[in-house]
Order: sequence, then structure tokens, then C-alpha cells
Amino acid sequence: MPTLRPTLHLDRLGAVIAVLIGVALFAAPFVTYRANRIVAGEGRLLTDALPPAGVTGVLIVVLGVTLCAALARKLLVRLGAAALGLCVIFPAVGWSAGFVTPSGNTFARVSPSVGFWLLALAFALLAADALTRLHFGPWARLAALAAAAGALALLLLSGAWNDLSLMKEYANRADSFWREARQHLWLAFGSMAAACLVGLPLGMVAHRIGRLRAAILQGLNIVQTIPSIALFGILIAPLGYLAAHVPLAAALGIRGIGAAPAFIALFLYSLLPIVANTVAGLSQVPAAVTDAARGMGMSARQRLLQVEWPLALPVVLAGIRIVLVQNLGLATVAALIGGGGFGTFVFQGIGQTAIDLVLLGAIPTVALSFAAAVILDAVIDLTQRGAHDRD
Repeated sequence: MPTLRPTLHLDRLGAVIAVLIGVALFAAPFVTYRANRIVAGEGRLLTDALPPAGVTGVLIVVLGVTLCAALARKLLVRLGAAALGLCVIFPAVGWSAGFVTPSGNTFARVSPSVGFWLLALAFALLAADALTRLHFGPWARLAALAAAAGALALLLLSGAWNDLSLMKEYANRADSFWREARQHLWLAFGSMAAACLVGLPLGMVAHRIGRLRAAILQGLNIVQTIPSIALFGILIAPLGYLAAHVPLAAALGIRGIGAAPAFIALFLYSLLPIVANTVAGLSQVPAAVTDAARGMGMSARQRLLQVEWPLALPVVLAGIRIVLVQNLGLATVAALIGGGGFGTFVFQGIGQTAIDLVLLGAIPTVALSFAAAVILDAVIDLTQRGAHDRD
């Protein structure tokens, strides 16, 4: 009888990751060196961006991760390999900045380049694939997010990135950075909270009164189709008029430009997902459940609060998740009308052709959106389990 020989099975995602890593290592610059913050830079491959010992160590780890991505089947092994890769390249890019910058030069700037971002993307894809296929529960996902946030905080507090241009931009704007961070969070979370106060009762009314439902949803859908820049512009004139003719409005900070039109625009954009998901969540409650509650002698208010609302809560929270992620991104555009937030750095960087200043505003926005999505997804899963337990 012929003997059966074991065969290697190449993972398709692993093959894609291997290609990305190959390009990152041998065809794309790992960092970009510039004589100052605004001039064009020159790319440095990994082999030129670190001392020989560092290059050898990074290559060994990265090639090991590549083999795990292409050949390993155990998901925990793949997840561990991705985490190891990320834990190596993030400090390495900071080390590279100190190695590439001439001693005593305070004007030179070193930024992560295409090679670094491709490696980060490859390892993040590997980690995301493993996490998705492991089907971690909500608490495990929250623990993974906390671990990632802790590792990033440790990296920043250690000073490993201090020589990177991104951190130099932060050092020059530390006070304004945290001021704009508070403004960004206030715009995103404040408009979401206001939309919940209005949208949840409006959704209940739309659910109860069928004749109003179509009119409410259609009107909110029209608002949703207006581009954000156009809506900001539309609000400037009426708010400016209000500030000029109503002293109380001016005293409250309501003006044609600034945070007021940005807040109102984000509030208006937030209404449709909240109202629509409230209607959908209440509509999906089984009629048999409400009939049973009615048969037990529950009043309409008791049925809503004790039966219908708990069962509809996961769908409502899904709408709030959409709103929060949407608002964290749209709040960036508010800087165009003086609304503040992280968009201030994005548009200043574009005007000065300073990419690291753009990243100073863009990276926190992406990180906040990602964290908000993970946290609210976990909360939705927990509420769904509670709803199933009640069933």
C-alpha cells in the first residue's frame, strides 16, 4: 500500500499577509527621514533604519510571524504571533527614529512610512481573523481591548516614541491637544446624548402611531442625505441671526460658526438611527409576549418598561452604536467651521503639508471609533443574552 505523506496547507489569508510583509520588508521604506517638518523626505528601508542587531531581531520575529500566518492552524498560535509582531514593530519604529536622526539635530523629523504601516496592517489582519474565528465572548473582547490600550499607553509612557515626528508634534501642542480632545468628545457624546433624549421617545411615538411613523422616518431620512459640510453651512445663517437678535442665545455661546452648528448638525444626523432602531426593536417584540403580559393584568406602561423595552434594547443599542461611531468621525469635520476637535490638527496639517500633524488628529479619532465599536458591541451581546434569559 502507498504511504500517505503529510501535506502542508497554505492559509489563503496567510498568503496575503506574507505578500504584504514581503513588500514591507524589501520594497517599501520603513521610515521617512526629513531635514525639517515640511520638506519632502527620503525613505529608509528596514535594513537602513535600524542597527544590524535590531534588523536581525526584527527580521527573525517578522519571518516567524509570516510562517505562523501561512501554515499554523491553531487560532491561539496565530493570535499570539500577531501580538508578538505588533509588540516588536511598534517599539522598533521608535528606535529607528533615534538611530536615523543625527546626534544633536533638533530640526530633523522621522515618521513611520509605508513599510511600517503595511507590517502593522498585516499583523492587525492576522489578529482580527484569529479573534473573529475564536468567537470570544463580550468580556474577553473587552479584556483584549483593555490589554491593547494598556500596551499602547506603556509604549507612549516609556518614551520609546519620543524621537518620532508625531510625538514631537504632540509635545509642541500638548495643551491644545487635550483641549481639542475634550471638545471632540463633548461634540460626539453630547450630541448622541441629546439625540437619545429626543429620539427614544420619538421612536416610541412612531411605533405606537402608525400614521406618524412614515412621516417621521422620511423627514429624518432627508436630513441624513444632506452632506455634512452642506448642513454645517445651512445652519450658519439661522444661528448667526439668532445670536445677533437674542442676547440669551449669544450668552449661551450660540453663534453662526463654532461648536453650536456642529453640535446641532451631529444631533440631527443622530436622530434617524436612534428613531429607526427604536421602532424596529419595539416592532420585533413577539405579539404573544405582549398578549401574555396583557393577560397578566399589566398596564400599557408596565408592558413597555418591563416587557417590550428590555426585549428591544439590543436593537436600540445597535442604533446608538452606529450614532457614536458616526459622530466620532463627523466631529472631525466640525473644525472647518471653528467647532474644534481633532479635526483642528487634521486641517492645520493639510494646510501646512505636515503629515504628522494630520496623523495627530486622525489617529486618536480612529482609535476612539474602534474602541467605541468594541465596547458597544460587547454591551449589545450582554443585553442580548439578558433578553434571551428573559425569554
